[in-house]
Amino acid sequence: MMKTICTLVILLMGSIASRAEEPLIVAHRGASRDAPENTIPAFQLAWEQGADAIEADFHLSKDGEIVCFHDADTERVAGTQLVVRQSTLAELKQLDVGASYGVAFNGTRIPTIAEVFATIPQGKKIFIEVKCGAEIIPTLLKQIDQSGLTQEQIVVISFNKQVIQQLKAQAPHTKTAWLCSFKKQETGESTPSLDTVLKTLKQIQADGLSSNTAVPASVIEAVRQQGYEWHVWTINDLKTARRMQALGVLSITTDMPGSMR
Repeated sequence: MMKTICTLVILLMGSIASRAEEPLIVAHRGASRDAPENTIPAFQLAWEQGADAIEADFHLSKDGEIVCFHDADTERVAGTQLVVRQSTLAELKQLDVGASYGVAFNGTRIPTIAEVFATIPQGKKIFIEVKCGAEIIPTLLKQIDQSGLTQEQIVVISFNKQVIQQLKAQAPHTKTAWLCSFKKQETGESTPSLDTVLKTLKQIQADGLSSNTAVPASVIEAVRQQGYEWHVWTINDLKTARRMQALGVLSITTDMPGSMR
């Protein structure tokens, strides 16, 4: 009996350890394979599919509202060209961003950040990608404060180094990650270099690095050894996801959270 109990305990501990090593599943612009990107239906579907977090893109409108949208203008998604930063919330809300995706999504509108926050269940997270400049920060911090979400539920990410640096200066306890796309040169070297990455992370006071899958293993190892988090995007196949998991990734961003889960 004692041997059986010990065996069960070992198996249970192994199972718990395995689950603890599983990366978070982050829905890229929501469940964007199955619903219009960056919309309430896409985020709601992501939660239904078991995502641990959503990733959403945000711009500041002409009248100072934070809207959930990826591109600088609306033509690709809505078929009508409005420059987001030159348009008011009311003008942007008139656009149908679901019709091109299918009849089921006719009438889908561009959401505000407050509307996106309202979809987030207790214990789940949001990766807020800032697509504009640091001018968004005061309004963003106000919206986060009013959202009712906990500090642990928020991660702000951006390719713009100034956004991360200024955000950390104003709200040092807000978790951030610097977005970085790695490219392999003809010489075989990868850019940016490890030295550049580490210097940037330190300079802007980021909490982590969020990269594409072309990031060299040597960069991953050094970043993690320096105490930074490492996240990866955008993965839609299991083989690549498992390779990233073996390298110690904290979260995997995917267009298909249900399948990835």
